[in-house]
Amino acid sequence: MLLFSPHITPRLSYIVDFISHELFDQHTPITIATDVAAFAAATGPRINYSPHDIPGCFTLRPIPLLFESTIRPIDIECFTFNDQKAFFPTAGDFPFDLFSAAFYLISRYEEYLPHDKDEYGRYAHTGSLAWREGFLDQPLINSWLKEFKTALSVYYPDLVFRYPDFKFIPTYDIDSAYSYLHKGWWRNTGGALKAIAAGKWTQVQERIGVLQDRTGDPFDIYEWLDSLHLYCRVRPYYFFLAAAQCKGVDRNTPRSGAGLQDLVRYYSIGSRVGIHPSWQSGDQDSLLKDEIEWINKVSGQKIIRSRQHYIRFTLPMTYRRLLQYGIQQDFSMGYGTINGFRASVASSFYWYDLEKDEKTGLRIFPFCFMDANAYYEQHYTPAQAMSELLHYYRVIKKVGGIMITIWHNSILGSDAEFAGWREVYKIFLTEEIYWMH
Repeated sequence: MLLFSPHITPRLSYIVDFISHELFDQHTPITIATDVAAFAAATGPRINYSPHDIPGCFTLRPIPLLFESTIRPIDIECFTFNDQKAFFPTAGDFPFDLFSAAFYLISRYEEYLPHDKDEYGRYAHTGSLAWREGFLDQPLINSWLKEFKTALSVYYPDLVFRYPDFKFIPTYDIDSAYSYLHKGWWRNTGGALKAIAAGKWTQVQERIGVLQDRTGDPFDIYEWLDSLHLYCRVRPYYFFLAAAQCKGVDRNTPRSGAGLQDLVRYYSIGSRVGIHPSWQSGDQDSLLKDEIEWINKVSGQKIIRSRQHYIRFTLPMTYRRLLQYGIQQDFSMGYGTINGFRASVASSFYWYDLEKDEKTGLRIFPFCFMDANAYYEQHYTPAQAMSELLHYYRVIKKVGGIMITIWHNSILGSDAEFAGWREVYKIFLTEEIYWMH
């Protein structure tokens, strides 16, 4: 596939590479040409991505976005295109500039502009175009690409496309590996005293029972997860919080003890392990470096995966820091306040540093569902969470995308507060994901 553009810019090259990978296999990429005479004389499938008329080829009219290098406010008005939202309307054989629209969403362009922040200082989802226009729950870019395939097929009936299969990736954030075990006498004593002061006698009895080895720790669900993954034939990712200091929202099982270290070593063998950078590390580079070095040493391997604790990240600084310390894959692209598609896509992609105007080597794996969002933020019941899970499963499967979910061992555990949530996850995996294989 040959694409004509009067100019080749970093933005254009980036989004063409992404779309080329989504539409075609590696042996038939989209190649950009700037020589109009050579392009006009060429045979085979061609896309004219320019304001000029070139007879005999598919035409996609551009807006200026991909030929700029600045970051500026852009007035966007959405319209309906085949029952879904679209923007940047132009003339030609497709009703809008798909390349620019996809770039705007996938680069998170709006997050580089002045914006509102939530109570934790993160980019507020309520300021996003996807939220305002009601497509946050849709993998819009993937849907656009399906329509683009159809349009190209009409013009070039013999064109062979890549049709990716749906893929499910289960991931887990281990914020606190155990509720009572491996916490040390000081934290257990303090926790017991707080429970007594609050009149939570059942919790006190549970703590004593666990520490006396009469009952299991409510957060210790690892054997259950192993069995579930084996049955459903899925390979999970585990992200471990490794803060050196227990402070604020960083309340992990002490990393100095055998409990957390043994768990990291165990999952480093048969699963994929990543770092879960602490909230504190967002303020100090030295802490991020220390946490990555710790998990590298304990796991016995170079850890290349990451997901930010509390989904705390700011573009472009957070991603630049991850790259600096050797992270190659990040799983933080989503919101910590609501479920949905933050980048409007259910595919992995390389992060584009919009300030530097360049493609980076950091591959982004966006998630669409997190149990903590459903429970704490959206106040869903287990039944409502199941409905939401099934929605994302269906819309992603329809476009052959990647479905990434986040669960916490605490919510999947035996704590009475989360009754029913473990059952939701088990049913989803065994009655939907299992039959996918």
